[in-house]
Amino acid sequence: MQILVVDDEPQITRVLRTSLQSNGHEVTVAHDGSEALTQFLKAQPELVITDLAMPGMNGIELTREIRERSKVPVIVLSVRGNDASKVEALDEGADDYITKPFSIQELLARVRVQMRRLAAAGPAEATRIELGDFRIDLERHQVMVRDAEVHLTPKEFDLMVYFARNADRVLTHKTLLRAVWGVAGIDQPEYLRVLVAQLRKKIEPDSGRGEPRYILSEPWVGYRLSPGGDEAVRAE
Repeated sequence: MQILVVDDEPQITRVLRTSLQSNGHEVTVAHDGSEALTQFLKAQPELVITDLAMPGMNGIELTREIRERSKVPVIVLSVRGNDASKVEALDEGADDYITKPFSIQELLARVRVQMRRLAAAGPAEATRIELGDFRIDLERHQVMVRDAEVHLTPKEFDLMVYFARNADRVLTHKTLLRAVWGVAGIDQPEYLRVLVAQLRKKIEPDSGRGEPRYILSEPWVGYRLSPGGDEAVRAE
């Protein structure tokens, strides 16, 4: 995979380049957002890893510029406690985030998740979604979980489909509210909390008796669908 790494700290870019290359990836490095955008247009990477706090064009602005041109996955790096910038980057189209300091193994696991997303992406006009433990028939409004049908309300179905189309991607509360209820729902976070709770009761194997396996909470940020169960990610 061709990866663009963007950070204004040379020590970090050296470590990331070495680690990613040793795992078989081709790496291009940029040290600020403007250089990164130039490199992005030139190298056409398959994935971008970018810091948020950089001089000039920051990671949020870079993510916005990339999203205007491409759907390539973007993983943002943020310092602990910088939740506002992290959420803003995700709202602008970033796919995932990692909080500094992080382990290289965690970074590589997140890269593998994005690689699986790219490999599993089907045609936009497809009428069926099949991934992990889920089989969704869009025309029949039918959802199968572990080969058993679950009956969802229209809003639950809309939320499930949006999760499935963005599997393994961090989705902010604002993004999900806009997707299911439109602009009018953005300021109604309680709608989302209730709907997620209802959906979990129907699809989670141990609903009410343990941590969710499929719809994972990202504290202060939003949710992520792990279609094969979160154990698969933790195992990496």
